Amino acid sequence: MISEKMMQITENSSAIRAMFEEGKQMAAQFGAENVYDFSLGNPNVPAPAEVKAAIEEIIRGEDPLMVHGYMSNSGYEDVRAAIAACLNKRFATGFSEENILMTVGAAGGLNVILKTLLNPGDEVLTFAPYFGEYRAYVSNYDGVLKAVEPDTATFQPNLEKLAQMITPKTKAVIVNTPNNPTGVVYPEDTIVRMAKILRDKEEKFGISIYLISDEPYRELVYDDAFVPYLTKYYHNTIVGYSFSKSLSLPGERIGYLVIPDEADDSETIIKAASVANRILGYVNAPSLFQRVIAKCLDAKVDVAYYNRNRETLYEGLTKAGFSCIRPEGAFYLFMKSPIADESVFCETAKKYHLLLVPGSSFACPGFVRLAYCVTYETIVNALPHFAELAREYNL
Repeated sequence: MISEKMMQITENSSAIRAMFEEGKQMAAQFGAENVYDFSLGNPNVPAPAEVKAAIEEIIRGEDPLMVHGYMSNSGYEDVRAAIAACLNKRFATGFSEENILMTVGAAGGLNVILKTLLNPGDEVLTFAPYFGEYRAYVSNYDGVLKAVEPDTATFQPNLEKLAQMITPKTKAVIVNTPNNPTGVVYPEDTIVRMAKILRDKEEKFGISIYLISDEPYRELVYDDAFVPYLTKYYHNTIVGYSFSKSLSLPGERIGYLVIPDEADDSETIIKAASVANRILGYVNAPSLFQRVIAKCLDAKVDVAYYNRNRETLYEGLTKAGFSCIRPEGAFYLFMKSPIADESVFCETAKKYHLLLVPGSSFACPGFVRLAYCVTYETIVNALPHFAELAREYNL
């Protein structure tokens, strides 16, 4: 018999992945061109040419031990130094390689830092809607995840509720901007006000509250949206970054944590996080792709591709009568369900070969998420089916 904790997690396994698997079955039945799968945030924009060039250069030119061998659990020193220098240039920060820990993507990084910080019963706050795996990540270390209820008019953080929910048990707050599933970007004034709330609560309760910034979508923004770099606003910020979306490398599992010197007990956290990287079984981030990304820190995917998808899908859905907030970043659109039970709406959408993810998966019922990291043709061909779906609900 498996553990009771895993029994519960398995029963509540990701609806997103379940929908993805159902999409494959429907594609086999009806033909892939006749199924419009908006379920999984799997980038379809090719990785930049610099990535392939870097792989070839490394494989052909470097000592195999320097490519495939063990290294410090924190990652190659020169790679971490290159990342620190890049961040310092972009954001006027003062990081060194000691502040960077290479991780197995953002998911690995979040698990490493939560393992490092949490005692059983510690509370972690996040803003609904949120990436559903946060629940499992916090539960892994016997923490308690609490969701701040959403402002469904704007999907900006409900800071008044945040202030009310912070207690002496609060160890961390997770934020995700640009946001999955809404695509909103948290503006600078929101970050400034959030930082003040956290500082005031730290002083009131005599505790340290860590702000964990989950940033896999930082580079995917539109209309000149500004994404603040949170370490510049709050001393106890820890950043988790991934190259999965910025370089279209989700399967390579490569990212990093930034643990600034300004964070309380930073020296101990840095050491402990490196140990957590090892004992969680990652041991170290993939060696080859540490080398690759060090050569591709200035490379970018074609965000214009996602932007065309965003504009076409948003305009098509609103024209059909659906209500949704215009995303500023990432590649997701959060649409209001025309009925209260969005799971029933998602089932109805399948009649039109449309695969959508219920908002309950993100702790926000009554909405559905669409991942528009698909081909442009998929969006164009799906819009007539969305129009049919809208007519079924008299929109």
